[in-house]
Amino acid sequence: MLSETSTATVRATLPAVGAAIGDIADLFYQKLFDAHPELLRDLFNRGNQASGTQHHALAGSIAAFATHLVEHPDTRPDVMLSRIANKHASLGVTAPQYEVVHTHLFAAIAEVLGDAVTPEVAAAWDEVYWLMANALISIENRLYAQHGVEAGDVWREWTVDSRTEETDDVATFRIAPSDGAPAPDFRPGQYVSVQVQLSDGARQIRQYSLSCAPGSTLRSFSVKRVRGEGTPDGEVSRHLHAHVREGDRLRVSAPYGDLVIEDKDAPLLLASAGIGCTPMLSMLEHLAADGHSSPVTVVHGDRSPADHALRSDHALLTGKLHDGAAHFWYETPAPGIPAQRTGTVDLTDLRIAPGTHAYLCGPLPFMRAVRSQLLTKGVAAADIHYEVFGPDLWLAQA
Repeated sequence: MLSETSTATVRATLPAVGAAIGDIADLFYQKLFDAHPELLRDLFNRGNQASGTQHHALAGSIAAFATHLVEHPDTRPDVMLSRIANKHASLGVTAPQYEVVHTHLFAAIAEVLGDAVTPEVAAAWDEVYWLMANALISIENRLYAQHGVEAGDVWREWTVDSRTEETDDVATFRIAPSDGAPAPDFRPGQYVSVQVQLSDGARQIRQYSLSCAPGSTLRSFSVKRVRGEGTPDGEVSRHLHAHVREGDRLRVSAPYGDLVIEDKDAPLLLASAGIGCTPMLSMLEHLAADGHSSPVTVVHGDRSPADHALRSDHALLTGKLHDGAAHFWYETPAPGIPAQRTGTVDLTDLRIAPGTHAYLCGPLPFMRAVRSQLLTKGVAAADIHYEVFGPDLWLAQA
């Protein structure tokens, strides 16, 4: 994929670029938002920008892509590209925006690295960028075509049909297309973007997993109120909890996401923590309706039974399976919860069927721990799939 000359240059400069990629990412976003403040107001997550997590994710993806080109020249990191492209499609990203990013990213590279950016170095990293950008544009265009929409035209107006308070911090919203047209199809495990207008006029966007199975006239998603710990509360979750009620309207994207069950006949393990249970509920409802007969092991970790959003649905849907078993762990001891299920998720005593495909969603430390336990139990790395709510820092820290 990468030309022979550029491969040699990228291999030689990757350590220097990698060491400075954090500074490059910081300066890139500064330049981008100085030139295009509307992108910070209406496209990028202001919370992730303030915390720096989006900067780390960008740096990690660029470094990972360049490293892959050098170390595996005959292949492409399609899993990483698919995850990024699905997120971009849910935001309505289009090809011209990659030109804007290119302008400010390479200005940042030149400023941070200075004289080290010779014409040869600039040309090599320009090739890396456009290989990645064009791959993403191609995948995103296919994703748009699957929904029969023009590139970037993913938004529709939906009306809130009902709202349910699941816990003190989680509310479920059931929505229907405001125009009465059929809701777009989706695959269990996918998410939608929800855009709200805040008090300062910003139109901020967040992604929420659909927690229902395909086929219903309504779509449902559950929102956990993000309470800041030394930082401001989440802007969009706070707005949805405080202001959105039955009859209100929301701008919602077409569904996207690559955490979907590919081998429907394989034994499955669905592991979640906290609000990460939502895509698993969609999968469980679909599996139960579809008559899935292979073993399904359901694992969930939470602070307490009271904090476990949709707990009864989690157990009920598992019980509808031909061969399903649910295992819930709670950090806080509670009546009726056995000692071996108090604390963090521990798969040591669980039987994992040969050939199991695992799907993970929850905080990064949880997913790292579960993945490690699954590998120890013989689950193939290629059969462990995950979804990160927010910037993919697993990749950035890999």
